[in-house]
Amino acid sequence: MILFGCALLFDDSEASFVWLFKTFLTAMNDRRPVSLITDQDRAIQTAMSEVFPGVRHCFNKWHVLREGPEKLAHIFHVHPNFQAELYNCINLTETIEEFELSWSSIIEKYNLGAHDWLHSLYNARAQWVPAYFRDSFFAAITPNQGFDGSFFDGYVNQQTTLPIFFRQYELAIENWFEREIEADFDTICTTPVLRTPSPMEKQAADLYTKKIFTKFQEELVETFVYTANRIEGDGAISTFRVAKYEDVNKVYIVTLNYPEIRANCSCQMFEYSGILCRHILTVFTVTNVLTLPPHYILKRWTRNAKSGVGTDECGGDLHGQESLTSRYNSLCREAIKYAEDGAIATETYNVAMAALNEVGKKVSVVKKTVAKLAPPDSLATGAAYDDKKSSTSAPDTAPSLWPQQDEITRHFNLNDTGTPAQSVSDLNLPRMAPVSLHRDDTHPDNMPVLPCLKSMRWLMENKNSKPGNRLAVIILKLQDYSNSPSAEMDVKFQLSRITLEPMLRSMAYISEQLSTPANRVAVINLKLQDTETSTGESEVKFQVSRDTLGAMLRSMAYIREQLSSVQCEPQVEPLPKKHRKEKGQ
Repeated sequence: MILFGCALLFDDSEASFVWLFKTFLTAMNDRRPVSLITDQDRAIQTAMSEVFPGVRHCFNKWHVLREGPEKLAHIFHVHPNFQAELYNCINLTETIEEFELSWSSIIEKYNLGAHDWLHSLYNARAQWVPAYFRDSFFAAITPNQGFDGSFFDGYVNQQTTLPIFFRQYELAIENWFEREIEADFDTICTTPVLRTPSPMEKQAADLYTKKIFTKFQEELVETFVYTANRIEGDGAISTFRVAKYEDVNKVYIVTLNYPEIRANCSCQMFEYSGILCRHILTVFTVTNVLTLPPHYILKRWTRNAKSGVGTDECGGDLHGQESLTSRYNSLCREAIKYAEDGAIATETYNVAMAALNEVGKKVSVVKKTVAKLAPPDSLATGAAYDDKKSSTSAPDTAPSLWPQQDEITRHFNLNDTGTPAQSVSDLNLPRMAPVSLHRDDTHPDNMPVLPCLKSMRWLMENKNSKPGNRLAVIILKLQDYSNSPSAEMDVKFQLSRITLEPMLRSMAYISEQLSTPANRVAVINLKLQDTETSTGESEVKFQVSRDTLGAMLRSMAYIREQLSSVQCEPQVEPLPKKHRKEKGQ
């Protein structure tokens, strides 16, 4: 996700949204978006039709379904399979006809024809059900993915003041930008593992970013279980029937224009996501199309999407004392300053261009002499496993149609209104020393139900001292569901800049491992130095989901900034709440 811009609105009136869309359009040089997703709001719809006529407008699916747990609670209680059927109807139907038949069947089966809320959903179906807009480009790499949260989640909350918001805004931007740089680094400096002898796979590995190549490779590998039979035409244009060996009832129709090597599939995956589907790739295989035609390679998914040069080299130090983001921002500021001066007249422009060309040559020479960095350490703490037996997981019937409550109301906020801040000197805290990080691949079938990470708070010790002397006090609140009723406990420990870095890298790797499937969790095992124990150590195990770990990573990235910055700004004091008794160490 990339932020192009944001605005503060006085209200949510139609006039405000018209101003917002027009301002955005001006900022984008009057280039309208192909598609746009917003909340289900009448003022937004009216403003959209005025400013963006013809743009495909859809509603945020989670916003549409947000009242589901309340409106359908009585149905879930009586019919446990209802949610699974509704989920499949909404997310797994690929054509309008499929959706209509499935929806009608559910309404009739459960006698819900008079249910007002479901009726209102159905009336707006063309603007939120994926089957209705698969013919439009939404860059939907994972069309059925879950709740994503806000761009600023973990940085602001209802208590955030306007001055603090601007500071947090900058931090959020920098965090996302750094994640983008790390993803670029990972793409450039790692070689994808090929799973087929296909020259098309090798071509895609060289062209696509790592994440996009993984999506494409998944589609290509699936072609081995599909068959394609020509059912019409034997010349320039042919129609194929594509189906799995074991599922002849689920058929896809692919039309191929062989001279132009252009194909259309009934699933419309390419139109929707910009990545070729397994059905077209199967037809390409049987018709000896061995490489990807240029018109099926979207530049936005390629390694050179941002720049056509330098994509095969990597330089610099991502983990150096001066962050890559800081260096990039400094260079951008200088470049913009010279661009403003150079553009004043033809003479200054010519001088500036000549200087830039000369500098570019020098940078290129130095860049080639810089040793290539090894990929980030892939060793990680924890074991990932399918969360099918945990008592805290969602019902087994189906993935949830809407975000769980703890995904909406996060407690990883820097302004978290938790327990009143205590003096660090009053806390009897174990210290976390540099420890080895490793991955435990033991089978988790007999894994007991572990506490879940519920929230994270932190305090800064020695915040006005030199960066090397600072320590962050981390307070994790764990929810233990193994007891009835469930109990909470707090775990406190300290991190220095040195000990935080390997922990962050391992957590980032774990987060990547949790990307699929969505119902996986990671078991984190923290080994802490603790002088109160006989061994001098204590051990804490807990489990985290992908979304929880992501929120934790964002907060720890900010903590890293505070541990490394030249002058640590005073921390925002959280608003006091009623003191809760701590039940852990």
